[in-house]
Amino acid sequence: MARKTSNRLKSVISGEKEMVELEVATLGGGCFWCTEAIFTQLKGVESVESGFSGGQVESPTYDQVCNGDTGHAEVVQLTFKPSVISYHELLRIFFTVHDPTTLNRQGHDVGAQYRSAIFYHDDRQKKVAEQVIKEVNASKIWGRPIVTEVVPYSAFYKAEDYHQRYFKNNPLASYCQNIIAPKVTKFRRQYLHKLKEQSHQ
Repeated sequence: MARKTSNRLKSVISGEKEMVELEVATLGGGCFWCTEAIFTQLKGVESVESGFSGGQVESPTYDQVCNGDTGHAEVVQLTFKPSVISYHELLRIFFTVHDPTTLNRQGHDVGAQYRSAIFYHDDRQKKVAEQVIKEVNASKIWGRPIVTEVVPYSAFYKAEDYHQRYFKNNPLASYCQNIIAPKVTKFRRQYLHKLKEQSHQ
């Protein structure tokens, strides 16, 4: 089922009177198994779901997306506390944990479903995304121009259950050991101060 959001912020009750503001971000950085494994470890990120955005078919399956017939990108949809970690910070991390300069591919994963993409939920997110891209391009940390697409969010389709927490649930799988684990290790070293307490273990 598609999930559509019309407001950047939503409020939930915590305790009796305290209001906590949560924000939603939808990001495509190649294989969602890798992206989810990283963002779940960040302080301020309340939930991460793997799924699909940016296509023309409703409720696509993983096989359909992999065949390249639906136009979707593999994405993660994050719910986070902007009081703990800002959208700007999330995007700066996003641009260091995947290669945003390779069109429609991440490493050996090739196809439009692996494109680098930011699906903004409002004009503010769009402006932040454009600003961060300027900053990262100016820093020349990649040595090549960023090709990440910045497009309006329309819908998110959650992937099948076995894709959720894939790295955590399948630590011995070859893809997890050879591809995801090195990325996670590098990320943890670089952003140790931003990890949740349990992620230090």
